[in-house]
Amino acid sequence: MTTTPALVINQANAPMVKSQIERRPVGKKDVRLSIAYSGICHSDVHQARSEWGSDIFPMVPGHEIIGHVVEVGAEVTKFKLGDTVGVGVFVDSCRECDACKANLESYCERGPVGSYNGYGYDGEVQYGGYSKEIVTDEHFVLKISEGVNLAECAPLLCAGITVYSPLRHWQAGPGKKVAILGMGGLGHLAVKFAVAMGAEVTVLGHSLSKKADALAFGATDYRSTSDEQTFKDLAKKFDFILNTTSANIPVDSLLGMIKLDGALVFVGLPAESQSFNVFGLTGQRRSISGSQVGGQVEVQEMLDFAAANNIGASVEMLDATDPATIDAAWNRVVDADVRYRFVIDASTI
Repeated sequence: MTTTPALVINQANAPMVKSQIERRPVGKKDVRLSIAYSGICHSDVHQARSEWGSDIFPMVPGHEIIGHVVEVGAEVTKFKLGDTVGVGVFVDSCRECDACKANLESYCERGPVGSYNGYGYDGEVQYGGYSKEIVTDEHFVLKISEGVNLAECAPLLCAGITVYSPLRHWQAGPGKKVAILGMGGLGHLAVKFAVAMGAEVTVLGHSLSKKADALAFGATDYRSTSDEQTFKDLAKKFDFILNTTSANIPVDSLLGMIKLDGALVFVGLPAESQSFNVFGLTGQRRSISGSQVGGQVEVQEMLDFAAANNIGASVEMLDATDPATIDAAWNRVVDADVRYRFVIDASTI
């Protein structure tokens, strides 16, 4: 075992502190990387504050990891010393179930192993990217293209793939009219990806405060869901609405904006159950669905697509010299007071 500096939460709602954690020795198929940047995801806050349950303390959050390879196992074939790489939401899966065999490791039937706040199949607790180093099986390491802004790339490992995967699955592209509900950390990337895919993109926001940003990202329209006229003006307009928010939403009103055979897809995680009138589905053969991050092949596809189309997150950088800075940033995440993702400079941990 080796030790490495990390930002640690010792119990639910406790302040973050600097400490040392142990990383496993590099196995024959493992890659050890020195972390350069670690993105902050709202799920980090949920888990460290025990809002989802089943939390393991002490905890080191972080599953949007960018770094450089400093050691490889004897049987590693995909990476070499010095490569720029990423690690995302999961670090292992059974690799034997139908989902894994279909390159959909995030839907592993045994249950994929999260980058943090979980147990590996060997029973060891997983610690995430708010640290200086991480050791991961090469299957769950991603190649990062040369020339990209690494800090802006980090949030793609969760936020990016979370929106890219459903946009690809529901075939956003030329001739398709797509609405993005909410333009926060997920939503702003959804706009960028959908535009790059060739779709006509409308943003639906609670207020008009982010309209200028949405248009700058390539959206053709921005409407407020607080205005009832929005739902009348845009009735049966969209092939696909992607809900990126974690708020309760007017499901029936949104369904009325979807065309025949269209879909309302959730990637945000509302705290409360959502309800809807089934007639809103049957009348136009609409569907309601959900999606999460993609498998490793699709994550790599997303990273390559982002590099080719100059897509990165809009970020605020954080210096972790004082861990209280990260606690304060978490509070701003909860208050939706960030445009649009926080990224920790791991050199300051």
